[in-house]
Amino acid sequence: MSPLLLSCYTATTTLGHGLDATLAGLRDGRSGLKPCDFETVDLDTWIGEVTAVDAQKLPESLTRYDCRNNRLAQLALEQDGFASHVRAAIARYGKTRVGIFLGTSTAGILQTEQAYRRRDPVSGALPEDFIYRTTHNAFSVAEFTRDYFALEGPALAISTACSSSAKVFAAAARQLALGTIDAAIVGGVDSLCLTTLHGFASLQLTSSAPCRPYDATRNGISVGEGAAFALLERLPADTPSGAVLLLGTGESSDAYHMSSPHPEGLGARLAMEAALRSAGLQTGDIDYINLHGTATPANDAAEGKAVAALFGNRVPCSSIKGATGHTLGAAGAVEAIVCALALTHDLLPGSPNTGTPDPAIPIDYLLNSRPAKVRHALTNSFGFGGSNCSLVFGVAP
Repeated sequence: MSPLLLSCYTATTTLGHGLDATLAGLRDGRSGLKPCDFETVDLDTWIGEVTAVDAQKLPESLTRYDCRNNRLAQLALEQDGFASHVRAAIARYGKTRVGIFLGTSTAGILQTEQAYRRRDPVSGALPEDFIYRTTHNAFSVAEFTRDYFALEGPALAISTACSSSAKVFAAAARQLALGTIDAAIVGGVDSLCLTTLHGFASLQLTSSAPCRPYDATRNGISVGEGAAFALLERLPADTPSGAVLLLGTGESSDAYHMSSPHPEGLGARLAMEAALRSAGLQTGDIDYINLHGTATPANDAAEGKAVAALFGNRVPCSSIKGATGHTLGAAGAVEAIVCALALTHDLLPGSPNTGTPDPAIPIDYLLNSRPAKVRHALTNSFGFGGSNCSLVFGVAP
């Protein structure tokens, strides 16, 4: 594929709001996880909660979108001057030529959970102020973002569980290649809710301690929330040296099991191979791999086999989910921004909470952050149902 410019980007997670807080957290090896105290949830697990989400007030004209997911989206959009960059792009290209491609898994389902508590005791009807389309619906975050910027171009939401907001980079790249748009807002937003916390607990996938990706004694995930955005554009003639570029995308399907990865990591390997092919790079060109690394025994083992088969133990790898928790549908975008920070700040991010890497997974797993030159970074995102996506990023020479 033709390289694309990330002309602006931002991320907000439990590590903090915006790039400076994210970078500081990564450098310090800090974890933002805490014992679960979310809403009415009473589970022995840890979460990654973003501060000040509920303090966000949507513009009066957009109150029909009010839910935790869209509040988190607005909070993130206003970090690092991202919204201003988007408005400049709209002025440059026109409001029909900037597309929106966002990933989410549960969207604003918390709004529905809370509405059910207020349903009519006789009829069971949901309260009249509950608006499914603009709060719960998976498209609501894309529609909210479109209205937030008064855009009129294409907008779509991808909901393929934990690969959602990695796949939006590929979808946007295709539209830019087709010429239907000149710029794309890509990203992901996923917020805490009862469905994900109780759902993953019922599947026995949550840990009672902060998650420990790739640790020999890992035993489950810590559910987190987050939002991340990037503005994708074609390369201008005067692309500045050091600018972050999307170089390749790769997608695959395990076609194996609804909730378990292919045990040999077949789909993961196909996605990474496709991303390298798309970028025109070889395995030896990759300097850092951001692993999907959920900290479940099955996921880490399958991904580790695929990475070891392709890269051996030559490439430094880590998962940041011990820092942020698993941000589910936002994970792909959040970790794409982590790769951008690694590329622009000569940083190999470590893996908070992981103590002893699993000796059965023969890769170069980073426990602690350290400085190093990173020319190309690959990031993996794998979702329920075997939906896989890998992205390759680099910097302009």
